[in-house]
Amino acid sequence: MKTAIWLLVVCLGAGYAKGQTMARITPVEFERKLHANPNATILDVRTLNEYRSGHLPKASLLDFYRSDFETQLTKLDKTKPIFVYCAVGGRSNATVTLLGRLGFKEIYDLAGGIQSWIQADKPIVK
Repeated sequence: MKTAIWLLVVCLGAGYAKGQTMARITPVEFERKLHANPNATILDVRTLNEYRSGHLPKASLLDFYRSDFETQLTKLDKTKPIFVYCAVGGRSNATVTLLGRLGFKEIYDLAGGIQSWIQADKPIVK
């Protein structure tokens, strides 16, 4: 019983709600899910200079450090899957939690950020 209660507290604390999918996935799985969801939102939460140095194809930039970051997130389509990444995973992890609290239903975080994507020899746009 204690385990079930602890699990419920952990899930609620992480921002999960009924019907939500929130997952940190590898570059291979991230790419596979992107191909399966061609209308998904791909969100790069790095800075403009980081984005210009190379980003995932079709990724939109929304700088995590913008003062209106959360407001800008609320303008995104909550019904579409959203794929989030940053440099190594810290900012995207925080973004995924925020997206969950905002009611987004299907959220994927690129484990290890764009660095892991590059190491896996996946394509980037410069």
